[in-house]
Amino acid sequence: MDFESKYEVSRVATFIRSNNFKRVALQFPDELLKDSTRVVGALRNALFGLCCKGDDNEVKDIGLYVMADTTYGSCCVDEVGASHINADCVVHYGHTCLSPTTKLPAFFVFGKAPINASDCAKHLGNYASSSTKPVMVLFGLEYEHALKDIIIEASASARCKLHFADVMSQAMIPSPSPTKGSENAATTYRIGGLFWSLNEGHTMDDYSLFFIGPDNSAFANVVLTFNSCEIVRYDATENKMLTDTSQQRRILKRRYYLVEKAKDAEIVGILVGTLGVAGYLSMIHQIKEMITRAGKKAYTLVMGRPNPSKLANFPECNVFIYISCAQTALLDSKDFLAPVITPFEAILAFNRGSEWTGKYIMEFQELAAVGIDMPMPRKEARFSFLEGGYIEDPDLQQDINGEDENGVVSLVNAQSALQERGKDMVKGSARSGLEFFASRSFQGLDIKNSNNSNGPEPFIIGRTGKASGYDNETTKSST
Repeated sequence: MDFESKYEVSRVATFIRSNNFKRVALQFPDELLKDSTRVVGALRNALFGLCCKGDDNEVKDIGLYVMADTTYGSCCVDEVGASHINADCVVHYGHTCLSPTTKLPAFFVFGKAPINASDCAKHLGNYASSSTKPVMVLFGLEYEHALKDIIIEASASARCKLHFADVMSQAMIPSPSPTKGSENAATTYRIGGLFWSLNEGHTMDDYSLFFIGPDNSAFANVVLTFNSCEIVRYDATENKMLTDTSQQRRILKRRYYLVEKAKDAEIVGILVGTLGVAGYLSMIHQIKEMITRAGKKAYTLVMGRPNPSKLANFPECNVFIYISCAQTALLDSKDFLAPVITPFEAILAFNRGSEWTGKYIMEFQELAAVGIDMPMPRKEARFSFLEGGYIEDPDLQQDINGEDENGVVSLVNAQSALQERGKDMVKGSARSGLEFFASRSFQGLDIKNSNNSNGPEPFIIGRTGKASGYDNETTKSST
C-alpha cells in the first residue's frame, strides 16, 4: 500500500491549511513511531504543494511536533502532551476510540489494515443468508477503507438486507458544552467511533451482529454492550469467521463479581484515566457525590496508566473506579490488590436496590448526560453475598466508631472500625485512610529513644577520608 495513502498525507495537509493551524502535534502510538519521520517529511512536502504562489514562508511558520509516550491510553487524544508545546490541533494516528476532545481540534488517521474484501464479503453474505434476523455490520476503523467493496459484494449475495454502521467524522471540533441526548436517542447507537440509527420501535435485540476486526478492546466493548445479540466475528488476519464468543462473554460474569465485591467497599479510589475526553470532570464530580451520599469515603487519584504497583501504594482503598474512554475502561484487575470497576458498575454497586438487567454502558458521557441517580441513605443492614451475612451501613456505626459532628474519628476507637464478626452481623471495615493506618499492626519503623522528651539528638560528624584508612584512625601494625 502506498505510504502517503496509508497515512492520508494530503487530507491531513488540507486540514491544517484550511484551518490555518501553526503548531500541530502529531500523535503516534508506539508501533507507528518508526514511520513518524517519513510522515513529517511527506506532510511538509504536501503543505508546500498547497502553498499559494510558492510562498514558502507560510509553510515554514507551521511547526510539526511528534508526540510519543502518551500520558494515558494511546487511543485518546493526548491534550496534556499537546499543551506542552501550545499546539493548535492534534493529528492522531492509529487505533482510536474517537472520544470527543475537551479543548483542541483533532484529525484522526485510522490507518489501513490489510483485508481480503472478497473473502470477507463471502462470509458476510453466507451468514446473512442463514440468519433469521437482519444483520448489522460493525467493524474496526482500520478496515473502513475496504468497506465500500465489502458492501457491494456482500449485498449481491445476501438474501436479507444488510445494515452497515457509519464512521464518525475524522475531523473533530470540541463542543463548548457536553452533547445531550436527542429525542431519538433510544434508536441511535454509538460505539468505538461508529454510529447508526434504527427505525422507530426497533432495538438491537432485533438484529444479529457481524464484527470485522481482531479480538481487541473494541470487540470486547461490542460483546458487553450488545450481550443479548448473536455476535460473530470475521478475523481479517486469518481470513475466517469465528462464531464462538464464549471467552468474551465470560467477561460479563467477571464484571458482575466485581460489582458484588464493590458493594462491600468503604473506601473508594477514583482513578482519573483521562484529562482530554470531554465530560471527564463532570463525571468525576458526579461519581464523588454518589460515593459520599452512599456513606463511603472517596479519594481522587491521578497517576497516568494504572498498574498493580502504583495502586498498591493505596492499600486503604477497597475498590477503584476507573474513569477513562470505553477502549481502556475494562482493566483486568486480577493482579491488583483491589478490583477496578467502571462508572456504570459503580452506579450498580452503590445504589441500594439496583439490579443488573443485562444492559451495559461503556461510555461515561452517556451516564453524565442523563445524570446519576444519587443513593438515598438507608438505616437497615445489607446482605453481602461475599461475606455471607448482613453488613451495617456506615451511618449505623457512628456511635461505635467514635465519630464526632465534624466527621473526625477518634484514634482510640479506630480499632473498632475493623471487621467484627458476630453470629449474624458483619460490621464494615475502616471508613477512611486515617482509620485504616491507625489500625494497622505495622505502622513503619519506630526508633525507640529514651531522650525523645528532650528533643532530637544533635548532629554527629562522621569520619572523613578513605575506607582503607580514615583520618585520625589508629591502625595496629602487623606482626
